[in-house]
Amino acid sequence: MPSELKFTATHEWVRPEGDGIYTVGITDHAQQMLGDMVFVDLPELERVTEAGEEFAVAESVKAASDVYAPISGVVVAINEDLELSPELVNNDPYGDGWLIQIKADDEGELDELLDAEGYQEFTTEED
Repeated sequence: MPSELKFTATHEWVRPEGDGIYTVGITDHAQQMLGDMVFVDLPELERVTEAGEEFAVAESVKAASDVYAPISGVVVAINEDLELSPELVNNDPYGDGWLIQIKADDEGELDELLDAEGYQEFTTEED
């Protein structure tokens, strides 16, 4: 689990890219619980999201699961590769399997998220 990431209790991760841009995806723990991805419904570019708001749906062979914005902002990029290859979420959840990039409204919201150690403890307690 990459130590530079921040995590949510709903199993999303956030990585800073600079200039207030953050990449967002679902955690390895989440993709393991969901199973093999068959479709990822991503938001439109320029969509405004609020922290905690559903912005995408990840569909697997087991279930469909809402994905929630870890921070508020505007969607500035989506991972178009997932349209043809949703399995990237399973194969590389912290790399090629990213979902969106957000231009943050308030970077202070990151202080509300879990660090890698806190997320690890959270998932251990959850299991």
